[in-house]
Amino acid sequence: MTQYTYLSIDLGALLIPLIFSFHPKIKFNQQWPFYLPAMIMVALPFLVWDEYFTTIGIWGFNPDYLSGLYIGHLPIEEILFFLCIPYACVFSYHCIKVSEYKPISDKTVKITTAMICLALGILLALNFGKYYPTSTFVLLITSLLFFTFVKPSPYLNTFYFTYLILQVPFFITNGLLTGSWIDEAIVWYDDSENLGIRIATIPLEDTFYGMLLILWNIAVYEVIKSRYSKIS
Repeated sequence: MTQYTYLSIDLGALLIPLIFSFHPKIKFNQQWPFYLPAMIMVALPFLVWDEYFTTIGIWGFNPDYLSGLYIGHLPIEEILFFLCIPYACVFSYHCIKVSEYKPISDKTVKITTAMICLALGILLALNFGKYYPTSTFVLLITSLLFFTFVKPSPYLNTFYFTYLILQVPFFITNGLLTGSWIDEAIVWYDDSENLGIRIATIPLEDTFYGMLLILWNIAVYEVIKSRYSKIS
């Protein structure tokens, strides 16, 4: 049954958020007309990025933990990752948002963005040209600066707080994918194209890659929702 390990991780991450989407105090299912298109729109460029990096060997997948179904060079489980994991994360974001709790002040958002961008900028300067950190850090720095200072977005308060909380399930899920608690890694990396820094078995870049993925899922979701409300 090891060939269903990655699939089980995807579905396990999705199961509880999907069930509780129908909870009368949460009602995330009512957000599906706005979120599901956003999820697909964001998944597509990430999958192109993923396909390219897989093709040139920046990362790859252990067939022992896969069902054997592929689209291009990507196993079906990897494609589902870009649907299941963002859904669970945006569901968590929605839960905090509907609680009407504003966990982080606007000033703290600006300070947080500045600190993240400064730290990533230093790492980028020291490792520029390595595929994984260069692409991830450039895109994340640009996105955070845009949503914080160019077009300030009110959802960043909730986003930062949500992503901080999500580091616990992120550590478990990504830890499994990168080889923690199982015999071999499901997803392997060419360490010559990353920083070579790992949190347990997780490449440091994964934390910021995940931040970029979830930030854009939330951003596109909020734009679609906002435009619909103006039309209505």
